[in-house]
Amino acid sequence: MVEKVPMTAAGHIKLEAELKHLKHDARPSVIKAIEEARAHGDLSENAEYHAAKEQQGMIEGRIQEIEDKISRAEVIDPADLSGDKVVFASTVTIADEDDKEFTYQIVGVDEVDVSNGKISLSSPLGHALIGRRVGDEVEVKTPQGETYYEIVKIEFK
Repeated sequence: MVEKVPMTAAGHIKLEAELKHLKHDARPSVIKAIEEARAHGDLSENAEYHAAKEQQGMIEGRIQEIEDKISRAEVIDPADLSGDKVVFASTVTIADEDDKEFTYQIVGVDEVDVSNGKISLSSPLGHALIGRRVGDEVEVKTPQGETYYEIVKIEFK
């Protein structure tokens, strides 16, 4: 059984845009750089050639990774969700021990943007929140120690 990769529609669009950029812009430019470096002669001592080949390998690896994720994508639209539990793609407001509130959307690993309130499903906080309800307290283990949060609100937007 192939393991699905959960992502929001926005995350799916972002991955497709990155794939398009890699295939149509980055790949052709690195191929051109390799050709130019080859024209300089001896490849064994040609730093530009080796750097371009290394970059080509990274680009091809990322293309394969994105194509794999897109082929296994399970696109989840938060607007189609409802309920009283925290699930993937839901937006959760939590309060820390000082009653300071934070709002996060639970997203896939390629969508993480903590400064914009998007945390990974597999992050310690994301993992602790999944399946919980409003009023539940969650304990999150971090390198600084244990932190406790209370779930204040769950939204599907």
